[in-house]
Amino acid sequence: MAGKINLTIQRKAIYEVVQQSHDHPTAADIIERLRKKDFQFAYGTVYNSLRYLADVGLIRELKLGEAISRYDARVEEHGHIVCKQCGRVDEVMTELPGDWFKKVQGETGYKALHTQVLVEGLCPQCATPTL
Repeated sequence: MAGKINLTIQRKAIYEVVQQSHDHPTAADIIERLRKKDFQFAYGTVYNSLRYLADVGLIRELKLGEAISRYDARVEEHGHIVCKQCGRVDEVMTELPGDWFKKVQGETGYKALHTQVLVEGLCPQCATPTL
């Protein structure tokens, strides 16, 4: 989206919550965190603000194999790893091989525009057996 970014008070508060979160919060998580900061925004305001912030490129909306979206303030290309047991989400900053994108385009005939890498597994806590 080109042009000036319009950060209303609501959008700014929501953006700050996403920036301060390292757990890739859902909209419900964001609403809860806003309430703890004494903000009482309507659900529609939060959802519309999240859509706007994603559209202007300030945050990323993540679809991680779940029915609900999560939000990330890191907008540079990177992947995610999700724990299949507890749902924890972490960043994966390892770069894909340089020719991977070209190979995908050659294999499929698509003009690839964006990559979203998702790895599933067990986080260290869930993978460690309890006694």
